[in-house]
Amino acid sequence: MGPSTAFADPIGFLETIHRHTTLINTVPDNGDQNPYAIAIAPVSAGAVKQGDVLVDNFNNAANLQGTGSTIVDYRPDTKQMTLFASIPRELKGCPGGIGLSTAMTMLRSGWIIVGSTPSNDGTTDTKGAGCLVVLDSQGKIVSTFASPNINDPWGNMAVVDNGGTATLFVSNAGFGVGAAKGIPPVYKQATVLRLDLEIPDGKPPVIKHETVIGSGFGAQADKGVFLVGPTGLALSADKKLLYVSDAIGNRITEIDDPLTRDTSAGVGRQLTADGLLHRPLAMATAPNGHLLVTNALNGQVVEIDPLSGKQIYARWIDTDRAQTPPGNGDLFGIAMTPEGDGFYYVEDDVNTLVLAK
Repeated sequence: MGPSTAFADPIGFLETIHRHTTLINTVPDNGDQNPYAIAIAPVSAGAVKQGDVLVDNFNNAANLQGTGSTIVDYRPDTKQMTLFASIPRELKGCPGGIGLSTAMTMLRSGWIIVGSTPSNDGTTDTKGAGCLVVLDSQGKIVSTFASPNINDPWGNMAVVDNGGTATLFVSNAGFGVGAAKGIPPVYKQATVLRLDLEIPDGKPPVIKHETVIGSGFGAQADKGVFLVGPTGLALSADKKLLYVSDAIGNRITEIDDPLTRDTSAGVGRQLTADGLLHRPLAMATAPNGHLLVTNALNGQVVEIDPLSGKQIYARWIDTDRAQTPPGNGDLFGIAMTPEGDGFYYVEDDVNTLVLAK
């Protein structure tokens, strides 16, 4: 063993993370709770500054799931939070209304697109199909996307943004899912939908093509967390693979040629399963190309090398012992910092946005 091995390069990104800083409480004046999606602003536009962190809420002030309607904006350089958007609960053009999900992105053209997985009473008994809502950079609603392919857009989006065009990948977990009575059945009908957008200069995005590129994923009604279904989506660096966190299957799968395929790959190929994964949810890609996946059933984030499929290790990022195991059910959104030196995440039990770096 020579001296060069004593200080080996870190084998994973999580080794370089040393502290967790709670930034803000994400509850706006209307009392919305349960922060879900995180999106980092790629540009300055309207009320949003490049690097701002947008966070949406899934629950209302009464803590009913599928009824949250607000997006807040955290500005890292001033450490201030503002209300970016408040969307009417009964939004025309959005079947079932508004309950903002983990599907949210801001495009380089300044438009914000957010998913709705709505309920009238906080349960899947009254679940609607929802939609995607398009907002301008001042937080005003400009249009909605609803179609037979969109049914409870649920998971965090993977996005390829070329400015005048963009491609969104979003999972839809609502097909077949009904009331959460007894032990609800698993419906293997959840999909991954590719939306190819055209963004005319100064005009809102329009969908040019909708293609189901993944299908047959499990989804299940759940009293505690509303729905369990495919949640995390992330693209490989060369964009030739789309990784999907299949919560019901407790695995990560990969879909070939996500940008160009015109048929469904089914659930794709299994990359890794079980092990450190405990119902994998949100997913992001670290600068070293590894996947970071939050667990739903404990407060850990898991790092995976997608080339080998090896689970490198898990790191506790939420040790709240109010849950068993600690952090159970708390981790939804995750997003890398623009510098790539850390990541943002939400702890939905205490409604906070946290920075790990």
